[in-house]
Amino acid sequence: MDNLYKKGLHLEYFTVVYNIIEAIVSIIFGKIANSIALVGFGLDSIVESLSGFVLIWRLSQHKRISKEEEDRIEKKAMRFVAITFFILGLYILFQSVKKLVFKEIPDPSLPGIIIAIFSIVVMPILTVQKYKTGIQIESGALIADSKETLACSFLSVALLFGLGSNYLFGFWQADPIVGLIIVIFLFREGLEGWKESKKERGDRC
Repeated sequence: MDNLYKKGLHLEYFTVVYNIIEAIVSIIFGKIANSIALVGFGLDSIVESLSGFVLIWRLSQHKRISKEEEDRIEKKAMRFVAITFFILGLYILFQSVKKLVFKEIPDPSLPGIIIAIFSIVVMPILTVQKYKTGIQIESGALIADSKETLACSFLSVALLFGLGSNYLFGFWQADPIVGLIIVIFLFREGLEGWKESKKERGDRC
């Protein structure tokens, strides 16, 4: 069982490092291309890193502290992450609408397309490994995180559509439209995280 907890930790370490790198690269190239979809994708990766840190803490505290103390600290961390989702969602909403209204046309971004494709390949693999490990150690938190990773895969598909449409066909409106899709994703994740932090331990999946 301890080896499975270590595997879960290693998966979360990889997730955090990957998301940090993805965030930095996405934001840099997003700023260069004036792409709110790519910047929003990068900001989402930052929040996903925060969620990963929560999971790392939780798994590393296995058998070290009481379940009550673990639950209390985890709830605070989950609320912080949820609030961060809301703040970033409002920022991307404002920027997406502004670009559509004032026709702030983003430049095509080949690096952004490569980032999206890479994420589409990596995230499903992480999803399967996290889910299997979560089932084996009966960790609802890790199972929930695997579903969040799967959602990131779908978000990568949306990003690829937006960037690809602009790059291939000059359909620049697809970029801020994908930004709005990211907003919906951020608000949904924030709301679910907040509700989850309010549940009692016995009520969690």
